[in-house]
Amino acid sequence: MTPVPGRAAPAADSARARPGAVITGIGLVTPVGRKPAEVFEALAAGRSGIRALPEGHAAHGWLEAAGTAPAINGREVLPPTETRCVDRFVLLALAAADDALADAGLVVGRDADPRRVAVVLATGGGGLETFEQQSHKRLERGRPGVSPYLLPGMLSNMAAARIAIKHGVRGYSSAVVTACAAGAQAVAEGLRLIRAGDADVVVCGGSESSLHPTIAAAFTNARALAHGWEDPERSSRPFDGSRNGFVLGEGSAVLVLERTAHADARGAAGYADLIGWGASTDAHHPTMPRPDGEGAADSMRSALANAGLAPADIGYVNAHGTGTRLGDLAEATALRTVFGDDQPAVSSTKGSTGHLLGAAGAVEAAVTALAVARGLLPPTANLESPDPGCDLDHVRGRARAVPLRAALSNAFAFGGHNISLIFGPPSTCAAK
Repeated sequence: MTPVPGRAAPAADSARARPGAVITGIGLVTPVGRKPAEVFEALAAGRSGIRALPEGHAAHGWLEAAGTAPAINGREVLPPTETRCVDRFVLLALAAADDALADAGLVVGRDADPRRVAVVLATGGGGLETFEQQSHKRLERGRPGVSPYLLPGMLSNMAAARIAIKHGVRGYSSAVVTACAAGAQAVAEGLRLIRAGDADVVVCGGSESSLHPTIAAAFTNARALAHGWEDPERSSRPFDGSRNGFVLGEGSAVLVLERTAHADARGAAGYADLIGWGASTDAHHPTMPRPDGEGAADSMRSALANAGLAPADIGYVNAHGTGTRLGDLAEATALRTVFGDDQPAVSSTKGSTGHLLGAAGAVEAAVTALAVARGLLPPTANLESPDPGCDLDHVRGRARAVPLRAALSNAFAFGGHNISLIFGPPSTCAAK
């Protein structure tokens, strides 16, 4: 494809000191749409995918609002004989992976050696919905009520396994389960595999299906969810002074990462390069972040060093920004610590999508790559009166056109897991 007019400026030479990985395909199943262009346009316009759940939904009456992804019929992604007892998180992942590989124009075995292709697919909870359903059947009917397909339908590694089986991937495969940092960590793992020479192509991302009563009850009882908003679309409010919790969402995002030489050899175009990653652990509390933001700051500093960049090279941060009081304050503190007075533009797309838990970091990685490709920064929806404690260069109200040298995406999680990813313009001969 031809380059997009006004596309990001070339990345710093230092960012090329270590090889990156080019993103040649993106697959999305999100509350604001499926196609990359559709999703990005919705986010750039500040449109919300958060709704009240309809009657008949398993979590109706348990959640005031949720970010619901489009329905995926099992027969869309699997042969009819293989759809028994397959959890929705697996179906979402397969749909996103199919779309990502099609977007990349890559067929495993034709365009890439199957043994040089890897799959890393993350989730926070895995097939909890299927486990809950089967538990009810056991209580109703005893042992005969439990499906023999339960385990291959709901285990956390089954999204990665099903993608590998369907597409003939014979290389490394793994499932990352680090709560809300999992999707971003899977993408970071993809870069590590390519840099280490262990793969030419990595199909990576995250998937989550958590809109069911038990998870809803747990978060509600923990007082973590947004509440009391008459209009569900206004309930997810990252960094806003009136925020009172996050909105639960579901969906999947899969990226196809390639070595640049591999992508160029087959004439593939790139959206952006993944040029650095960083990780840290808060070592503080099972659910609360460090108030001083030092764990998040360490993750961002590590990503900058890994990419060979300085803080001033970052023009945009897609924040973790869930809309919780403590989380947003800690992240804002970390951003001020790392970037000082020269703050990059910041937004959280969770204002439009809600929090997709283990898939969130992968969705936001895709969005950040698209922002680099288009030189356009999506705003934080519902950010009307920023919390003074979250004093940042917020993108709000409307999208901001800014050519980017590099952009950063954050993902933080229960347990104190922190992941930061850095993206730059594509190193391939052609840009999406």
